[in-house]
Amino acid sequence: MFQKMNKKAVLLLNLGTPDSTSVADVRRYLGEFLMDERVISSPFLVRWCVVNLCILPFRPKRSAEAYRNIWTDEGSPLLTMSRALQKELSSLEHDLPIELGMRYGNPSTPDAIKSLYDQGATDIFVIPLYPHYAMSSYETAVIKATESAQALDPSINLYFMPPFYQESGYIKALYKSAKPFLQEPYDLLLFSYHGIPEKHLQITDPTQSHCLKCENCCDKPSAAHATCYRHQCLTTTRLFCKHAEIPENKYRVSFQSRLGKDPWLKPYTDFVLKDLPNEGIKKLLVICPAFVADNLETLEEIAMEGKETFLEAGGTSFQLIPCLNTSPRWIRFLHESIGEWDGRSR
Repeated sequence: MFQKMNKKAVLLLNLGTPDSTSVADVRRYLGEFLMDERVISSPFLVRWCVVNLCILPFRPKRSAEAYRNIWTDEGSPLLTMSRALQKELSSLEHDLPIELGMRYGNPSTPDAIKSLYDQGATDIFVIPLYPHYAMSSYETAVIKATESAQALDPSINLYFMPPFYQESGYIKALYKSAKPFLQEPYDLLLFSYHGIPEKHLQITDPTQSHCLKCENCCDKPSAAHATCYRHQCLTTTRLFCKHAEIPENKYRVSFQSRLGKDPWLKPYTDFVLKDLPNEGIKKLLVICPAFVADNLETLEEIAMEGKETFLEAGGTSFQLIPCLNTSPRWIRFLHESIGEWDGRSR
């Protein structure tokens, strides 16, 4: 058994994907995802009943059909794009092993950490590929990685990249990726962020007195903003539009992908898409900054279902701006972030 040398490494973390489009694989994936207490925050027994009695008997078949609509010869777009990002970064970081882990499904977070550990790494820079803080995305990824590393070897040191929703490099990468689409005529740019239940904002509010409890809470300075998903989404939107010089009357914000009957962040994207043509919005651009790689929510929910909703309501032009995926400016931002960590940790 060789002695560990505090070798450095990088771990990229994303949400996850089924192994295939089979109903069995989709059911397995959804079961792991939805039983996470940070996704459905109800008590265990309630969560188990909802997931196993109300969702899993029906939803996997519909979800499997949706995945088939976007699946490629290489497999899941989320996985292939994440692998491509890993490859691009590895070509720049010759001295640092880089692994990819998924919070749910494969490659799993524990397996990715073990792979780095087996290569001698005990100092790992973890990049949760979520620009904004939410308990159902960034937080659960951090908790899973921490528990996995501790179970393997308590001497492993993890250094987490914080949410980068307002980082200049991220905003510039978003703009660079979107610029060709912004140069074409459009009536409105819709920022569609992944939704979360409103109660999640209150659970993660460290003050327990700010989020959704005071008027214009996202605009008033508060310690709650460090973990407030809504505030961070609105901040990304504001910074992007300032950088791109887009006036207030040319953009809006909405939230997609709600589940269950609890109130989620509003306005809902599907409602907005149906209403916009009645307001004279005929040419629509949509961008989804909460995702850094295209996936089911962007390729199927927005580019297919959302487009159909908008056009049937009277719209004439619908264009989804692709996620950052492997755009050069995005890779540069991550490369620079790794370099800053590597220099600080010496």
